[in-house]
Amino acid sequence: MSENKVENLIILGGGPAGYTAALYASRANLEPLVIEGFQWGGQLQNTTDVENYPGYPEGIMGPEMMNEFRTQAEKFGTRFLTDDATRVELSEGGVQRVIVGDDEYAAKAIILAMGAEPRRLGIPGEMELAGRGVSTCGVCDGAFFKGEKVAVIGGGDSAMEDSIFISKYASELDVVHRRDEFRASKIMLDRAAEQPNISFKTPYVPEEFVAGEDGKVRAVRLRNADTGAESELEVGGAFVAIGHIPRSELVAGQVATDDEGYVLTDAGSTRTDKDGVFAVGDLVDRTYRQAVTAAGTGCMGALDAEWYLRDTPPSPEAHWRPGGEPVEVAPELAH
Repeated sequence: MSENKVENLIILGGGPAGYTAALYASRANLEPLVIEGFQWGGQLQNTTDVENYPGYPEGIMGPEMMNEFRTQAEKFGTRFLTDDATRVELSEGGVQRVIVGDDEYAAKAIILAMGAEPRRLGIPGEMELAGRGVSTCGVCDGAFFKGEKVAVIGGGDSAMEDSIFISKYASELDVVHRRDEFRASKIMLDRAAEQPNISFKTPYVPEEFVAGEDGKVRAVRLRNADTGAESELEVGGAFVAIGHIPRSELVAGQVATDDEGYVLTDAGSTRTDKDGVFAVGDLVDRTYRQAVTAAGTGCMGALDAEWYLRDTPPSPEAHWRPGGEPVEVAPELAH
C-alpha cells in the first residue's frame, strides 16, 4: 500500500460480517482494505460442520465456508492484510486510523467487524475437545446430538435458550450450574423446566471435559460446590453457555458501547455515534450471533458506508499522510 494513500474504506475484522461487507463494498468500487487479523474467519474457523447456512444443502466445514467468503470478496477487488491491529484512532467524520505494528493505515470510513468470542470455562479438555462434542453454540450444533445425553453449562438466559433448543434433539439434558439459584429470567427458567427431558444439576462446578477412546467427549467431571465431592456426568455432548465477550477493546472509549462492551448502533442501521464509523456482526449482536445474521449486517454496513462516502463532503483531513503532511488524493478516491 502506498504510504500516502487514504483508503475509501477499511474493514477491521475477518468473519462472515467483515467478508460480506468487503464483497458489497468491492462491488461498489470502494476498493476496501480488510485488516482481517491472524485469526481470520472468525469463530467459524473453529467450527466443523455448518448445516444451517443457506446455499449449502450438504453442509460445509466452517473454515471452508470462510475461505469461500474471502475468495469471493477478493475476486471483486478486496485487499487483505492478515495481521492484527494494535491501535485504532477514530475521529468524528474525519480520517479513521488503524495502526498495525509500525504501520499506519487511514480511511475516510471504517467498518468495525471484530466479532465476539465465547466465554470459556478454562478447564482441561475444553479447547482440546472443541468440535469433538464440546460446543459453544446450541443453535449451531444441537441437531448433531439427536438421541444423545448432553449437558449445558451455565445459569443465565443463554443457557436456558440453548437448553430449550437442544432438548428438541437430545434424549436427556442436564443444565449444570455452580449455584442453586439461576441468573436466568423467571420466564426462561420456567420454559426450560417445562421440558420433560431437561433436569437441573446444582450446585456443581465443571472441572474437566473427559475424552473417550474415540477422542470425543465422554463425560464432564464435576465438583459439588458445597461438599467438594467429585463425580462424572456421562454425556455425548457438552455445551458451554456462559455468554460472549465482544472484541471491542480496540475502540473502547471511542464509540458508545453497552455495559457488556457491545458497540451501539442506530436502530435499523450500522451507524455508530461517530460519523464515518460503522459496526457489524457479533460486535453489535448480543441476541442472535449466527453466521447468517452477521453476514446480513455486513451487507448493511457496506451499504451504509457507501452512502456515507457518496453524500459526505471530503474532510480537510482526507488529504493526509502518516505524520500529518498533506498529500494529493487520486481523483477516483475523492468524492
